[in-house]
Amino acid sequence: MRRILAAAGALSLIVVALTACSTPSGDAASCMRETADSSALDLVQVSDAPVGTEPEISLGAPVHVDGLAARDLVVGDGRAITSDAQDVVFDLTVIDGSSGAPIAASGYSGDLSQVYPLDNWEATFPGLVDALSCATEGSRVVMALGPDEVTADTRARFGMGPDATTVVVLDLQKVYLAAADGAEQYNDRSGMPSVVRAPDGRPGIVVPDAAPPAETAVEVLKKGDGPEVTGDVPVRVHYTAVSWSDQQVVDTTWGSGSRPVMIDSMGVAFADALRGQPVGSQVLVVVPADGGSNTAGATGDTLVYVVDILGLDPAA
Repeated sequence: MRRILAAAGALSLIVVALTACSTPSGDAASCMRETADSSALDLVQVSDAPVGTEPEISLGAPVHVDGLAARDLVVGDGRAITSDAQDVVFDLTVIDGSSGAPIAASGYSGDLSQVYPLDNWEATFPGLVDALSCATEGSRVVMALGPDEVTADTRARFGMGPDATTVVVLDLQKVYLAAADGAEQYNDRSGMPSVVRAPDGRPGIVVPDAAPPAETAVEVLKKGDGPEVTGDVPVRVHYTAVSWSDQQVVDTTWGSGSRPVMIDSMGVAFADALRGQPVGSQVLVVVPADGGSNTAGATGDTLVYVVDILGLDPAA
């Protein structure tokens, strides 16, 4: 029996609120990269240093745009940014478009552990977020951000004029999935929970009216095609945990103010169930109340986890 419920009638059973989800998770195949290119970017001269190493940047003349202009100098062949909520790693150099003076730059150290959600930049460089829509891992993007694309506080902090254009050269070094994007898998074990998904991939868990498994039970709901989880390096995941007895959400990384988390093999009930699973997979894990040191132990109840494997982090 296929337990991924897609019919509209199943939505009444969802135990996690899904109505707030509006941003599709998407994938690289359906993500069409469209940039608002401009001749103003011809004035930005960038050396051909490899992506991830600091390029030399100069302006042939002052750069001014009213809105947003962006151009891919290098197009990477990695994962695409399909949601503002995705975690990313990038290096960037920021230049005052009026004077050509460098304003700020990251370290270009090759350290991929500085992971941030892309939408964190909305509060300072909203145009940067827009310029990276559908950009792919391994790309170098040059962008010119008009006055409305950088907040006034940010321009003031950098000592830029109120109408100044901000030039950014950004190397997109790593992109994590927004949600599991693997192939649907068939499962027929009776008495296991069912899962429904919102458009952005957020799961809702439907617990059957039956006794829970006596031992930890694992099902692969989606099978990804990325690198496998070995336990040697941390893994970044989205997850939701629901108690078996009352179907209440005990913990979740989905929703307002929540983010994907990095886990290792210590102290997380579902960590062992992820070993051997490739990035892009979604795994259902039922953990009995005595199944280990985890939230289930605190509630005294069996917990049901749905875990999306979004990517692997660098080793500590």
